[in-house]
Amino acid sequence: MLTGLRVEPAGLVKTYGTVRARELFDAARLSVEHLEALIVQEGIACDYESVGHLQAAWKPAHFRAFHDEQELLAQVFGHHVRVVDRSEQHAEIGSDAYYGLLVDDRSGALNPAKYVEGLAAAAASRGAKIFGGIRVESINGHGAGWTVRTSAGDVNAHDVLVATNGYTGAATPEIRRRLVPVGSYIVATEPLSPSQAAALLPRRRMAFDSKHFLYYFRVTSDNRLLFGGRAEFTTPDEQSVRRAAQILRRGITAVFPDLAPVPIAYAWGGNVAFARDEMPHAGTIGGLHFAGGYGGHGIALATELGDLIGRRIAGAAVDHPLLAMECPTIPFYRGNPWFLPLAGAYYKVLDWLS
Repeated sequence: MLTGLRVEPAGLVKTYGTVRARELFDAARLSVEHLEALIVQEGIACDYESVGHLQAAWKPAHFRAFHDEQELLAQVFGHHVRVVDRSEQHAEIGSDAYYGLLVDDRSGALNPAKYVEGLAAAAASRGAKIFGGIRVESINGHGAGWTVRTSAGDVNAHDVLVATNGYTGAATPEIRRRLVPVGSYIVATEPLSPSQAAALLPRRRMAFDSKHFLYYFRVTSDNRLLFGGRAEFTTPDEQSVRRAAQILRRGITAVFPDLAPVPIAYAWGGNVAFARDEMPHAGTIGGLHFAGGYGGHGIALATELGDLIGRRIAGAAVDHPLLAMECPTIPFYRGNPWFLPLAGAYYKVLDWLS
């Protein structure tokens, strides 16, 4: 659960101007506070830890850019982070693969499966009914609202919220045109000894690096290294997960050579979603409420936007910068992300050049 947005602070200022960029960044910051309060309020046992995060510089030029980002965050956004030189980074990460760090103490960590279960329990305790394993086939508007045709029968509703993000399908074509699913893959090692685990990330921070084809990783509560990334720009299936596991295994060895003999216990993959402008979006399209496009930053933001849309559906006046932004369509895209291999090649070139 990271501070900020997918778009970096300098990109926010360049695209939206200083005032609007500050509003957007503050909205992301407040979503973290909202999440923390919700976990306490509902008593959700999701292994939440306020441990912060670190970004590791893949190249010396990336580390030099950290100083610029630190200054911008402080001056424009009132957000303070620390730059850690390579000679001192072992206090934060047991690796020589990187060229210094940017450390943010405000981020947190949780178990997302336990968090979702806790949210479901909280909703059910207030009368919500949750049905899994049912496919939505179509959504049709009429004078009284909507008819949602599903594999288990029709549901009539006054309002519909499409909360599908990286799994937006043919039932909502206008929303699907705006959200591109991108596979993200993760492996988890066999449990490490306490001393091995402590040597990797001594302060148990969330970690990711500065590549476009980035790695992200953490140490879990049972001392496994969880290591993920955009190993390939494909839709996750059994074959792609196997390929990605081999790529991520090599990544673990590159970052933490001492873990080369440690077996991989689990590998899996799933879709995140990106909008054309790489910003999260929420609002209505064709009368349907929706939220998505978090770009891998959805834990806190999805929670916050879901709460706000719920209030809006209930009739409350809701003002929020992400609800006011138009979600642009993506040219020549109707749901088949044919361009992802090209995007993957492009980002690999950028990692080589930058």
